[in-house]
Amino acid sequence: MRNKTLFLVLSAAFVMSACRTHYELTSVSKTRVLVDKRYDAAPDARAAAFIVPFKNTVDSLMSPVVGTTARYLERGRPEGNLSNLLPDIFMAMAHEYGENPDFATYNYGGIRAALPEGNVTKGDINDVAPFENKIVFITLKGDKVLELFQQMLDRGGECVSHEVRIVADKKYKLLEATVGGEPVDPERDYRITTIDYVQQGNDDLTAFKSGTNLNSPGGDAANSRNVILRYVKELTEQGKKIDSKSEGRITIKN
Repeated sequence: MRNKTLFLVLSAAFVMSACRTHYELTSVSKTRVLVDKRYDAAPDARAAAFIVPFKNTVDSLMSPVVGTTARYLERGRPEGNLSNLLPDIFMAMAHEYGENPDFATYNYGGIRAALPEGNVTKGDINDVAPFENKIVFITLKGDKVLELFQQMLDRGGECVSHEVRIVADKKYKLLEATVGGEPVDPERDYRITTIDYVQQGNDDLTAFKSGTNLNSPGGDAANSRNVILRYVKELTEQGKKIDSKSEGRITIKN
């Protein structure tokens, strides 16, 4: 074991010395490249042939229709129909984990696609929630809930469930907030469901770092896209369409 460790250390030292260069990193920048049908105009024949067997497998898994939307659903700030739908889904599915949360949140940046009007496939749901984020449950004191709501406003608005009403001024400063129709009590404990990425304080939602009583189910079933998929299948079995709308969950007063 000692010889193996020594070998790894020497190998790492060699790699690090081999990677030395007289160049220095001066800056980092990023941009998004929209990949759409414009690239279909001149497809690479060899690349297309290479992809075929993989595409057939993926299509067989992702193309089945799992539900139907009543309208085109897309994210929006400070509120949008898809921004509302996802936290509502987490509220609806909390019973699977023996939880009864007061409200739900979801991060705007984690919504990576819209749901089309009409038929929805498993692939569509994967496009909406492509990451390995998982549903979690956590408790926050009311004063931290108010802090959380302000942090959401500082980002232009994040996704909150039907139980929440937030009112802010034109500078996005919190004026009032209610949960379940009642003003947020700074001394009360609130049970919240969200994704682990947010619960860890990412996207500047650091109020979550003060959370207690974390319930993190883990496993593939708890992945956000699979939670969404089960919700959609339940609606379909009930003969219902997927739907949501803006309803004043976050209101900015001019």
